[in-house]
Amino acid sequence: MKNITITLLFFCMFQMGAQEFTVDADLRQRFEYRHGFTTLFPDNAEPAAFVRQRARLNFNYSAEKLKLFIAVQDVSTWGDTRQILPADGNDSFMLFQAWAELQLGTHWSTKLGRQLISYDDQRIFGGLDWAMQGRFHDAALLKYKKERTQLDMGFAFSQQGESILGTTYNIPGFFTYKSMQYVYFKHSWEQSSFSLLGLNTGFQRFVQEDMTQADGVYYTQTVGSYFTFPVAKLKLSGSAYYQFGEAYPVDESLSAYQLALNATYKVGSTLLGVGAELLSGSDQGSSDRKSFFPLYGTNHKFNGFMDYFYVGNHANNVGLNDFHAKAVFKTGERATFLTGLHYFTSNGALAETTDKYLGTELDLVYTQPLIKNVKLQLGYSHMFASSNMSLIKNGVASENTNNWGWAMLVINPRLFNHNFD
Repeated sequence: MKNITITLLFFCMFQMGAQEFTVDADLRQRFEYRHGFTTLFPDNAEPAAFVRQRARLNFNYSAEKLKLFIAVQDVSTWGDTRQILPADGNDSFMLFQAWAELQLGTHWSTKLGRQLISYDDQRIFGGLDWAMQGRFHDAALLKYKKERTQLDMGFAFSQQGESILGTTYNIPGFFTYKSMQYVYFKHSWEQSSFSLLGLNTGFQRFVQEDMTQADGVYYTQTVGSYFTFPVAKLKLSGSAYYQFGEAYPVDESLSAYQLALNATYKVGSTLLGVGAELLSGSDQGSSDRKSFFPLYGTNHKFNGFMDYFYVGNHANNVGLNDFHAKAVFKTGERATFLTGLHYFTSNGALAETTDKYLGTELDLVYTQPLIKNVKLQLGYSHMFASSNMSLIKNGVASENTNNWGWAMLVINPRLFNHNFD
């Protein structure tokens, strides 16, 4: 299969007019020390420490009416495969992207295959580049682009393989859909933009007494918008989304919302920012479905870098109110230092108290380019958790120190570039 793909790629190159072929590398190694990352650090436990790495190759081909992109990667942890084994025992090599985009006319095109889907601030759809494996979708897009107006329509239908009978889809994981359709519209002006998103996701329903027996499909809808515009010297951005439809496994209708407003202001070389995000949640002990979940976004960039909320967790929970501030200082010719502070409260009511305060998180990130295409990043985060945090973290005590440190080297050079005239 690999040889067929390469043969077809080069055949296309020599059959068309002006073309370009590039190869890019994306190598990164990240050391992490986890002492309360994503959840409270329990008593009598040992912190985690490891090195995670990604090795990715991107092959990009473009011609007048055709674009091809193939990305392969290996994601692994240092030492997870025993030395001198004849095969990679961790199954870490994968096809990350493989898509073709064909021009259908002056303004229309279609993009088919495994691909990133990322829009706006990446709250609902994002590439999740912080995670070494990233996020992709097997989908078909119909795209319209004219000057500053963009319209995308996306479609996906997921199966586990080639079946003879039925279309039961049983791959577990947060919001792994059986079918997906969306419409995205965006218009940009010189310094501002406005977008609309309508998303319908279908999930396989199963009989509760027998999770191997399919029981139809239930659908959840997400609609909303994102905007950016300047006010005097401020740059404002914000979003508003509403989720509704069916909630599984209980027979309750979903009704949930997300609201966000952010402002940034530059003083010399220093960027200052403040903002707030409200994500609705259900009261503890209630069967109501009022919990918003941001689905397929790059959730690591929101609500604190320690990932206590919405990164593989906090679904069908009390929601979140996140009031935050940041400052990005220029510490050298190219180096920067980010300081971020998040003040967290629950959106829904907690079961054992009227106090909704969950904790405060401090995030520090230093970025230093070393040479061309190589940069070093150092990060430290500290969660000052309240006793209420244990109410949503399985009762683990909040008194222990909860912190996280990391160091990452990112290397992303262009290895090859050739134009075929």
